Amino acid sequence: MSQRDAFYVTTPIYYVNDVPHIGHAYTTLACDVIARFMRLDGRRVHFLTGTDEHGQKVEKAAREAGMEPKAFTDQVSERFRELLRVMDFSPDDFIRTTEERHVRAVQTLWTRMVEGGWIYLGKYAGWYSVRDEAYYAESELVDGRAPTGAPVEWVEEPSYFFRLSAFQERLLRFYESHPDFVGPATRFNEVVSFVRQGLQDLSISRTTFRWGIPVPGDPAHVIYVWVDALTNYISALGYPDVDGELFRTFWPADVHVIGKDILRFHAVYWPAFLMAAGLEPPRRVFAHGWWTNEGQKISKSLGNVIDPHALVARYGLDQTRYYLLREVPFGQDGDFRHESMVRRINHELANDYGNLVQRVLAMIRRYCEGRVPDPGELAPDDEALLARAHNCLAAMRAHMEAQALHRALDEVFGLIGEANRYVDAMAPWALRRSDPARAATVLWTLAETIRHVATLTLPFMPQSSGRILDLLAVPAAARTFRALGAEGQPLRPGTPLPPPSPVFPRYVEEDAG
Repeated sequence: MSQRDAFYVTTPIYYVNDVPHIGHAYTTLACDVIARFMRLDGRRVHFLTGTDEHGQKVEKAAREAGMEPKAFTDQVSERFRELLRVMDFSPDDFIRTTEERHVRAVQTLWTRMVEGGWIYLGKYAGWYSVRDEAYYAESELVDGRAPTGAPVEWVEEPSYFFRLSAFQERLLRFYESHPDFVGPATRFNEVVSFVRQGLQDLSISRTTFRWGIPVPGDPAHVIYVWVDALTNYISALGYPDVDGELFRTFWPADVHVIGKDILRFHAVYWPAFLMAAGLEPPRRVFAHGWWTNEGQKISKSLGNVIDPHALVARYGLDQTRYYLLREVPFGQDGDFRHESMVRRINHELANDYGNLVQRVLAMIRRYCEGRVPDPGELAPDDEALLARAHNCLAAMRAHMEAQALHRALDEVFGLIGEANRYVDAMAPWALRRSDPARAATVLWTLAETIRHVATLTLPFMPQSSGRILDLLAVPAAARTFRALGAEGQPLRPGTPLPPPSPVFPRYVEEDAG
């Protein structure tokens, strides 16, 4: 675990030429879960997201919508704010690249790089993709298109260049001394391989459009959108005030979570810009995979774009949050399938988790007058289940530090499976007649295990897990990881509990007729 108390996690800032889709929701969800987990673990968290509002692509989209760029970006940025509400995300800040604080930071970063001798004026001639906002070498084109499949156009214009080539050896030394800088490991190898092949100086200004941040001292140029966009991670911390509390507390970032398509910008260009400006690179960049839809690549032309609002409306909020992080190892590509969503809702959430909660709390209501039972003396089987519950946090913590969110869920659902096997083996419904005191001990052990499960699943399913803690009458102050474990705050015998109610309903297919 990181030694410092502070934890800074970021999404990429999202490009406002279109409406939010599953890719935006997925990245932000991962960051939200990480942020919530770290908060519950006592860390001082700063969770940043926002919108990237400059560049040729935005200018073009605004023109097609018959709007001025600022009015257009105001409108689309608000859709990304709405997604935060729909998905119950909990950012501490939402940055827009049209904000004055950001413009000031970008122009300062540029000036620092100029002062270091890292920027020079020249002429750019080469292939450019408006869709990717990226330059490509001839050798990178595939059938006359960018590696992403985006169309490219030949561009010739005056341009300021960043001396990226001068950072090749420095970056390689940095990667060697920071082997966890990029995750997963396969992506780290891609980055190192790319840099080893040799770096070309990077064109970092444009003159053929106006919608961007002007270059200081030369307003005929606007700053390349990726210099602009990447700077959001420090502009949101008050840069250029590097002595301010936010910057001193949270920089360098603990992890930038991104899609794999923008890895080069974050793992090569961004550390080089920071080094050129005399700043530390982030601690880690984690690149996740892409989603397909029922086996098909997602595209507007196929009409199979997945709308997160529609997912929540159809399946439920926490069910959607759970599925997206449980279905696919985080970092790999995934395929969204209705059938697998329904299976996870009905088998894992309704049957395994929900039914465990419902039947244990129903027995406590029936056999223990609706109060937390007295545990009495614990038997080895009780101690074994509680030990697993007490140790679950440490195992999850290690996975969360590595952004292995799926493995963290594996740990807690392994505990749920153990609790279900325990309740079947102990059969408290039979014990209540032969040995009521033993039945009470078993039910307390189960209720205490459920308290651990519900607290540990709060980052993933905050509303549902919060309801389970309500059913256990756990006070708000005890809903933290400090309250877990052998030295924590166990359920107090005699505490009255509210009537139990189902938390995870089964998904029932709509009648086709």
